[in-house]
Amino acid sequence: MLWNWRILFSHVCCASFLLFWIILGTAVVDVMGSQQGIPLSVVKLWASAFGGEIKSISAKYSGSQLLQKKYKELEKSVRVEEIDGMKVVKNLSKKMEEMFRMKKEAIRRLVEAAEEAHLQHEENPELQYEYFNAVLINEVDEEGNNVELGGEFVLEPNEHFNNLSVNLSLSVVQVPTNMYNKDPAIVNGVYWSEALNKVFVDNFEKDPSLIWQYFGSAKGFFRQYPGVKWHPDEHGVIAFDCRNRKWYIQAATSPKDVVILVDVSGSMKGLRLTIARQTVSSILDTLGDDDFFNIIAV
Repeated sequence: MLWNWRILFSHVCCASFLLFWIILGTAVVDVMGSQQGIPLSVVKLWASAFGGEIKSISAKYSGSQLLQKKYKELEKSVRVEEIDGMKVVKNLSKKMEEMFRMKKEAIRRLVEAAEEAHLQHEENPELQYEYFNAVLINEVDEEGNNVELGGEFVLEPNEHFNNLSVNLSLSVVQVPTNMYNKDPAIVNGVYWSEALNKVFVDNFEKDPSLIWQYFGSAKGFFRQYPGVKWHPDEHGVIAFDCRNRKWYIQAATSPKDVVILVDVSGSMKGLRLTIARQTVSSILDTLGDDDFFNIIAV
């Protein structure tokens, strides 16, 4: 199909340029005929030669002759088969329905497991719990020992995940750079959400077409399956915060109308104005497709 379009484009270009050349040549005869006396037959010869050259170039680089040759070689083995369009649509509809049903069931199992685990958990401000931090896994200190919240985490390339090195048995937890990894609220949330690991694995076994599964917490941590190592930028920062993602915002909030008042008086110069702009930008990042906003400078 791509070659057909290229051939068609080449012929259209040839025809268009040839027509332009003939018109231009005719115009030259009309304007300059009385001075130079260029016969129309000469212009036609020029156009014919030019058209032949363009046709030769297009045939050479478009591969049209090769395409025709291949078609003739397969012409005897190719047959036209009539299909029932309605039957194809119905089969496709059934497959899509089954696919969405399986995805819905996977989400339902995760929701039920998360609700049950959270219900059974009692908050403990003194809780100490070692978990696999997505940034710190497989990291070692100067003495060659695993760093805190790191630990040895087996990662193997997997074709299903674009050949990324992943762990199909465990999930990892990502915490935004501006949050403390061992904050009691984070640790408690990570502790009870460990119950999702089994559901992640079961979901993937029941539906191998699944790719990434994750859980975003209001506390800020992000649990991702399969486990994969995260790499910070050159400044050692990971700006990702699941609470700022559209999928999280749309699920956690209802549509809203927002009016932002920005003070642009004389006192708001330099750093103050820069901070105000950054604040407005951060607020806009939290809005979803169903939200409306307006910015008023006062």
